[in-house]
Amino acid sequence: MLDNEQLNPTSTAINAVTKDSNSTPVTYQQIQSIIADDFEIMDKQVYGSLSSKVKLVMSVSQHVINAGGKRMRPLISLLCSRICNDQPSQAAMHLGAITEMLHTATLVHDDVIDASGMRRGKPTANATWDNATAVLVGDYLIARSFNLLVGFGSLPLLQLFSDGTCDIAEGEVLQLQHQHDPKATEADYMKIIDGKTSRLFMMASQGVAILENRPEYNDAFAKFGQHFGNAFQIIDDVLDFVGDSEVLGKNVGDDIAEGKPTLPLIKALEMTTGDTHEKLRIAIQTGEVQDTGEIIEIVKTSGALAYCRDKAMQESEIARQAVLTLPDSRYRQGLLDLMTLASQRLY
Repeated sequence: MLDNEQLNPTSTAINAVTKDSNSTPVTYQQIQSIIADDFEIMDKQVYGSLSSKVKLVMSVSQHVINAGGKRMRPLISLLCSRICNDQPSQAAMHLGAITEMLHTATLVHDDVIDASGMRRGKPTANATWDNATAVLVGDYLIARSFNLLVGFGSLPLLQLFSDGTCDIAEGEVLQLQHQHDPKATEADYMKIIDGKTSRLFMMASQGVAILENRPEYNDAFAKFGQHFGNAFQIIDDVLDFVGDSEVLGKNVGDDIAEGKPTLPLIKALEMTTGDTHEKLRIAIQTGEVQDTGEIIEIVKTSGALAYCRDKAMQESEIARQAVLTLPDSRYRQGLLDLMTLASQRLY
């Protein structure tokens, strides 16, 4: 006979997060401190890996990298490396820096597509220079990342990153294809975020198994990266309706105006009827909203956000179960704490 947790995996995931939330909340800095020395070396390599004879390329690249960010993807790489072999790995630090460079390139391109003027409280590259400069420097960062990847001499690692980068680009194009599309489905949404968000998390973790020659960890790292990425993006999309603008770094409700087919909007359309459904449909289709607060309230009262929270917890639980198959260590606990920290943003 199945027990209650097997019958209701969503409840299991929520209980796990709630249990952790009732204890002293772990901070990102505490997780980072587990591999503090590795992280410091990696962070310097993010800057040190830039190499261009063109002054403008260096200026723009340094500008976008100096914009900061938590370096979450390289943090994951470093934790996974220590799970494989508990000693400093220069190769893993280098891979983490490359992953961050790729991530930065995608943000530069995103800012151009979204016509964003600010990111993390600082002017974007496209706002500081222009769109053409930002796009070309984003291209340079991708090219430089692969230039550095070749140095590992690993065809499987290069294959993982080349396939993954294609998936990231396809995810962005799919999002653009479904922009202002009220017929977008949950399946469409999952394909989009699997590419544009989850794939890079997966590359950051699975790449380490290849780099450290630990095939026995390949599946667990890959599953963790994919489903943690899914949960992370769904949570971000929920916070677009209930979060703090200053914390988010953008205005609550921006996804409506930009016509992005996020899961809260997709489910709200499914769960509403009559005038409220029509108001929401028109808002998504046109991006023209006289009263953003009214649209946000429609999404909140539709039940869509509760559905999305459950979906995020399901994805997080799949990632957690993958991590639990790994040997117990403080580095494994770091991955678990990272998932808890991401999930706690919902509560």
